[in-house]
Amino acid sequence: MLSLIGATPLIQLTSIDKDLPFRIFAKLEGFNPGGSIKDRPALNMIKQAMATGKVGPETVIIESSSGNLGIGLAQVCLYFGLRFICVVDPKTTTQNLDIIQVYGAEIEMVSEPDTETGEYLPARLKRVQTLMDKFSDSFWPNQYLNEDNPGAHYKSTFSEIVTELEKAPDYLLGAVSTCGTIMGCAHYNHDHGLETKLIAVDVVGSLIFGGDKKPRLLPGMGASLKSQFLKESLLEEHVHVTDLDCVVGCRRLLRTEAILVGGSSGGVLMALDKIKERIPAGSTCVLIFPDRGERYLDTIYSDNWVAQHFGNVEHLFTGGF
Repeated sequence: MLSLIGATPLIQLTSIDKDLPFRIFAKLEGFNPGGSIKDRPALNMIKQAMATGKVGPETVIIESSSGNLGIGLAQVCLYFGLRFICVVDPKTTTQNLDIIQVYGAEIEMVSEPDTETGEYLPARLKRVQTLMDKFSDSFWPNQYLNEDNPGAHYKSTFSEIVTELEKAPDYLLGAVSTCGTIMGCAHYNHDHGLETKLIAVDVVGSLIFGGDKKPRLLPGMGASLKSQFLKESLLEEHVHVTDLDCVVGCRRLLRTEAILVGGSSGGVLMALDKIKERIPAGSTCVLIFPDRGERYLDTIYSDNWVAQHFGNVEHLFTGGF
């Protein structure tokens, strides 16, 4: 099963806007067996830890995740017969929690945000440390600091795109949280002398690129702390999108391309919309779509949820850019 991780489809988007003077391709990471791009670092971090002796048969794996990495780790740990405790918070969807548990993992719920920052992420990280102290033989993959996170994308993600296109794309857009995906691709681009312009897509309210902290509705994109992997000199720029942008992007992709994807994918599409006037004719743009949309049926694809948070925005879902 783990051999199915990676080598995900790269398809051209032909209906989102037929009048654009450049080509758009989407890297569909939802085709990984665990349903998201996080399968890649989950496998790489555990395999490298096993190879170096940090993880043995009795080691307890402990990690903080809003959903997708937790699912990826639960799958990998079940395959290798390892105990896994996933530290989550109330923003994690019920469906994601159910999937993590079906894979045999244990859920550790952090019910209150950090008292100093008001964010759940610092509280989750503190709980991870508490659990690490509890188990003498434990391992924290630590997706926020472990170089095997971006290393997974350096090894595979960008090279797959180049191989499929038979050349490097002119632009690559990817959502950020830990920044593992975008920086793994950025280092590959730099080290191999490629000239792709990499654009990071962040959500308003995230602190990755500075700015003011604001509430965020959707999991898996943005962060309440700066990424230790981020090296802005390797990026062309970063673009901020809103939660509503993410919803609109997802709904437009569904209506025009029949693609059901998660919130960060919609955000990446709308980031391209924001910069499209600056993209030269004839360019090739690749958008990384991190996961599938089935896990967002109660939010992004729920008309009631959308109306509750954004009002009547149905008119925004029609058409392309």
